[in-house]
Amino acid sequence: MGRRLLKEKKKLDIIRTACRLFAEKGYYNTVIPDIAKALNMSVGNIYNYFESKEELAKEIMITVSNWVAERLRKINQENISTKEKIYKYTEEFFKIALEEPELINYFLRVFLVNREIFKEGCEGFACVGEVVAEVMILLSDGIEKGELRNQSFFPAFTTIMGTLGGMVFLHNEGLLEKPLMEYTHEVATNIWNALKA
Repeated sequence: MGRRLLKEKKKLDIIRTACRLFAEKGYYNTVIPDIAKALNMSVGNIYNYFESKEELAKEIMITVSNWVAERLRKINQENISTKEKIYKYTEEFFKIALEEPELINYFLRVFLVNREIFKEGCEGFACVGEVVAEVMILLSDGIEKGELRNQSFFPAFTTIMGTLGGMVFLHNEGLLEKPLMEYTHEVATNIWNALKA
C-alpha cells in the first residue's frame, strides 16, 4: 500500500473512531487524548491529520455526507421511476444506518444537537451539501417527469430525510417493534404518497 493510501486509511480510522466516541460520550466529553488512546496513537500524531477537535468534527460531517451522497448518486443515475428511486433511497439509508451506525448516530447526536461547533465553515447545508444536492436532483427530476408534485424544496426535503432520520433514531433507541429493514416498503410508500403528483 502506498504512503498516500496509508495516510488516507489512517485519516478514515481517526474519523470513524472520533465519530463513534463523539456520538457515544458527547462532543464536549470527548477529548483528543480519548481518540488517540482508542486508536493506539499519540495525541501529536492525531494533530498531524487534524488541527483541532472542531476541524475533526467538521471533517467527519463532510465525510459522512460524501459517503451517503455517493450511494444516493448511484440511485439517481439509474433509469427507473421516481417511486422506485424513493424505495431505493429508503433501503440504502437504512442499510447505511445498520452498516455504519456510528455515522448516522454522529449526525443525529452531534451535528444536529451541537450546531454551535459547526458555525464556521459548516453553516446551513455547507457540510451536508452533497446529500442535499442528491435529494434536490431526485425531487427536480421527479417533478420534471410529472411524477412528483411541484412544491417548495424544504418541505419535500424534510419529508424524505426527516422521515428516514426519524426511523433510524427510533431504531437506535430500540423503540421499533420489527427490524429496521422490515419498515422499508411502508416508509418508502409513505414518502411517495406524500410527494407524488
